[in-house]
Amino acid sequence: MKLVFATNNLNKLKEVQEMLTNSIEILSLKDINCFDEVDETELTLEGNSKLKANYITKNFNYNCFADDTGLEVESLNGEPGVYSARYAGEPFNAENNMRKLLTELKGKENRKAQFRTAVCLNIDGKQYVFEGICKGEILKEKQGETGFGYDPIFKPEGYDQSFAEMSADEKNKISHRGLAIQKLITFLSNYKS
Repeated sequence: MKLVFATNNLNKLKEVQEMLTNSIEILSLKDINCFDEVDETELTLEGNSKLKANYITKNFNYNCFADDTGLEVESLNGEPGVYSARYAGEPFNAENNMRKLLTELKGKENRKAQFRTAVCLNIDGKQYVFEGICKGEILKEKQGETGFGYDPIFKPEGYDQSFAEMSADEKNKISHRGLAIQKLITFLSNYKS
């Protein structure tokens, strides 16, 4: 089975490819000659994942899936949420986003947060949405060198390490995206077109 993963984020693409079985071949946007940037204009993660998947299905006629992920911080009323990738404004930059978040949390005792991913799958004219949530907390400073985005300042519940201190395998087993992609894989392994 061939599926397009509607993302330009090479880190996400690599993370998902490592999780998939050999029976599913993932095509990148580059593989289908799509160099368009789909604006994430929806107010929810689900809405943005549908927007991206629908764009690929409509314009390139492929079965595909897309995701949108947000970091939701309890004491900041769920921010940065749907704006996680562009939290600190232009240019979109993980360092600037982390710096802004740590500044916003200065002096706050409650550092509870969760990563949430919505994955939208468009296949054979039907649409399905899968969600993954990983609860944890925001650290006071960066820890670790791997991962991407907010990984160095997010410590999942029940662990002593940030996402950036974990191996890809460890992270994929418990992460928001890992959990949502596992649901997608389970669905696809039982799927009959």
